[in-house]
Amino acid sequence: MEFTDDQLLRYSRHIILPEVGGKGQEKILNAKVLIIGAGGLGCPVGYYLTAAGVGTIGLIDNDTVEMSNLQRQIAHNVHTIGMPKVESAARTFQALNPDVNIIKIQKRLSKDDILDVIKDYDIVVDGSDNFPTRYLVNDACVMAKKPLVSGAILKFEGQVTTIIPGEGPCYRCLFEDPPPPGLVPSCQEAGVLGVLPGVIGGLQATEVLKLILGKGEVLNGELLIYNALKTSFRKVKIPKNPLCAICGENPTITELIDYNEGYCSLP
Repeated sequence: MEFTDDQLLRYSRHIILPEVGGKGQEKILNAKVLIIGAGGLGCPVGYYLTAAGVGTIGLIDNDTVEMSNLQRQIAHNVHTIGMPKVESAARTFQALNPDVNIIKIQKRLSKDDILDVIKDYDIVVDGSDNFPTRYLVNDACVMAKKPLVSGAILKFEGQVTTIIPGEGPCYRCLFEDPPPPGLVPSCQEAGVLGVLPGVIGGLQATEVLKLILGKGEVLNGELLIYNALKTSFRKVKIPKNPLCAICGENPTITELIDYNEGYCSLP
């Protein structure tokens, strides 16, 4: 493709990188990424992918902006309180880079529609705030063979992993089933350091760009854990479970499952 003068200027720091160059930036501009959740993680992921020039960004969330969100959800502001998060975030992202096509999906995913939602995207990013969605997204991406970049945060700690169906373990290889209700506190109950989503969301956006470019090593088969109080990172190997219910040798989950709302939430 031929870049416009504005694009050459906007993406110049990418284009001069040998690992990216014009061809890499073209890949970014042609990429389609779905971000699930427009909250703590979805905001920085969307911000950086928009800045990078990802051509199409799908943004799905069924919630509205509240004052308590503003401590960490950086795509929203006091003027968008009460507005659907997808609308608020889309306005912010498009003000940064109007060339990016933001597709707003204001709904909660279910087993009946998720495969139809993800089918048009190259990569899925999970920034959801509850376990039912997290497991539904994992299972759907495994079935549809869609790369998935998963992140989670709580208090002062966050984690990131990248799931490439057919090439490594999935989320159920690490955590077989959702925890029972009440076992893990939610953000509302336990709190979360406001800057933590920026660190984890930035890492998720980095994983997405590496997948698009086909450069570097992604966290396939690894869980990266960040502790803000200790300023420490550690990697944990995730072995592929041959008995995994969704990606194992003889899967027992052959249809998507909607877990009920009683399962605990993530921040």
